[in-house]
This record gives sequence, structure tokens and C-alpha cells, in this order.
Amino acid sequence: MITRRSLLTTTAALLPAVGLAACSNVPKGQSGASAASGTVKLVGYSTPAAANSAVSAAFNKTSAGSGTSFQTSYGASGDQSRNVANGQAADYVHFSVGSDVTRLLDKGLVAKDWDSGTYKGIVTTTLVAVGVRPGNPLGITGWDDLTKPGVQIVTPNPSSSGSARWNILAVWAHIASLGGSEDDAKTFLNQVLKNTVSLPGSGRDATTAFTGGTGNVLLSYETEAIYARQQQAGVFDYLIPEDTLLIENPGAVTVNSSAPSKPWLDYVLSEPAQQIYAQYGFRPLIGKAPTGIKGVNDANNPYPTPEHLFTIDKDFGGWAAANTKFFGDSGIVTQALSQAGKS
Repeated sequence: MITRRSLLTTTAALLPAVGLAACSNVPKGQSGASAASGTVKLVGYSTPAAANSAVSAAFNKTSAGSGTSFQTSYGASGDQSRNVANGQAADYVHFSVGSDVTRLLDKGLVAKDWDSGTYKGIVTTTLVAVGVRPGNPLGITGWDDLTKPGVQIVTPNPSSSGSARWNILAVWAHIASLGGSEDDAKTFLNQVLKNTVSLPGSGRDATTAFTGGTGNVLLSYETEAIYARQQQAGVFDYLIPEDTLLIENPGAVTVNSSAPSKPWLDYVLSEPAQQIYAQYGFRPLIGKAPTGIKGVNDANNPYPTPEHLFTIDKDFGGWAAANTKFFGDSGIVTQALSQAGKS
């Protein structure tokens, strides 16, 4: 049974809160305290576009953000990371998975200590959730139900989407991190992939396909489900399985970023900004989530804590290890998709 405690307890244990002065992912020795007008070229994955827009509007009302404009580019996280690595201009990146920032580190585009701050480079968090048709006609209660006959799953493609990688690792952890063997986990993953009928390019594309009528189960971010319900009440229902994966989205400024980029990152990691993200379905890093958030299952307890919360570091050894084991050319997921004819 899903507990009724706030995720803040778990997040705080992973990412202890301190004052704003220590909350920055800004490279050491580079302060973002002074006001700086100019433009921030923001390149990110698709899901937080609306939330980032609201946060940037609030930033503009601060002394540090007054006069700052934003040029934005959103798409699938892996594609966006590769674009920046290949020359697309960016002052600040907001990706789905840490390895998409590591790609830029390897190119010398972000500082080596980009993830040395209090939150280790993370700027937003959410969970892997399961979307279902209104009223949950199939009676989906958790991961095990995804292998039943008649279930048609929509989830993004892991070759382009960070969301897809979180989703698939949550499926894997359901078996492998709760006592099952790797062979058991492979069998379960193959059964879920057998029921997968669509692999769109990004998390947002997957939501669009699902709301357009494709499939009857959507694997997605909790925040994506909440935002979709904010845009259209009753478009679909969602549930948080009793065991799921904590999604940690990284943000970083580039080494030659514009003057307002570092103050912007400082603001993103402030409590006022995190409260805005909470209104759009993200679980805040700082402070308790406000009540009354639209689109959530329970407005009085918008972000309940699951019974088992997996993390990429604790359960998979970090993104470098996970990418090699699961998503490399000979990785478990790559091979499974190929065998299922869905690569």
C-alpha cells in the first residue's frame, strides 16, 4: 500500500537541504549573486517546458533576473544532449538523465564539478508513474499487471528519450531489487516489452500518443501525468506503484554561459522556484509541497511516498554503469528490444 508520507522525507535523506548559498550547481569560484541582464539559451528535455517558463517569469521579478530573456529549445533528452555536444548553443541545460550532461562534460562544455553542489547537479525530481484510461477499466494496480493479456503499453524510445530509460529501469527494479534474479528480471522485462505497442521519441510524444487513443497503459513521469490532467481534466488516470524509481533531472550551466545563467541556476534551486515546479507536478527539493495542486490524485497529499523507492545510484550503480549494462550496443534492453522487433 502506498504510504501517505511526503516524498520530502526520502528526498531529504538523499539530498540534505541547506541554505541557498550552498544550493548551487554553479562551478566553484563562479558566483551568481549579482544582477545580470542578458539572454539565457536554455536547452532541455520536453517535460519541464511549461514549468521552466513559469519559473523564468518569477526569476524576471527578482533583482538577479531583472531584464533577463530566455531562448528555449525542447525535445527528447538524448537528442537535445547530442545537439548541444554537436554545436547547438546553450547556456543552461536541463536534461532527463545525468549521462546526458556527462556527454557535454566529455566535450568540455560543462565544468568538471558541475555536480558537486548540495543537490549533486539535480534540479527537479519526480517518479515513474503508470497512466491508465479514465476509471482504470483494466484494473491496473502495479507493475505485475503490465504483463497481462490485452494490456497495450505506450512508453518512449530509450534510444532518444531519458524518460524511457527511467521507465524501463523501474520495470527492471521491480523484480531485481526486490529479491528476483537477473534472469527473472529479464523475463519480466521481455513480457512488458511484448505488450508495448508504441515507442514515441520523447516523454511528451508518448503522452500525446496516449491521449490520442494509442494503447491503454502509459509509462511516464508522474509530473507528465499531472500536467496532462491540468491541461484536460479526466484525460486519463494515473497511479504510483508501491515500488518505483526516483527520477532525478540534472541541470547545469555551460562553461562559456551568459552572465545571467549562473544567477538563473541559483534561482532554480531556491525554495520559491521549487514551489513553482511543485505546481507543475515535480516533487520539490526544498520545502513541503503545497496543497491544492491541480491534476494530482489527492490535493491534500499531492506527492505520497511509495513503499519502496529505488534510485539510480543505489540500485543501478549510477548512470555510467546503467547505460553500459542496459542501453549499450549489447545491453540488456537493447537486445530485448531487438528480439521483440521493436528497436
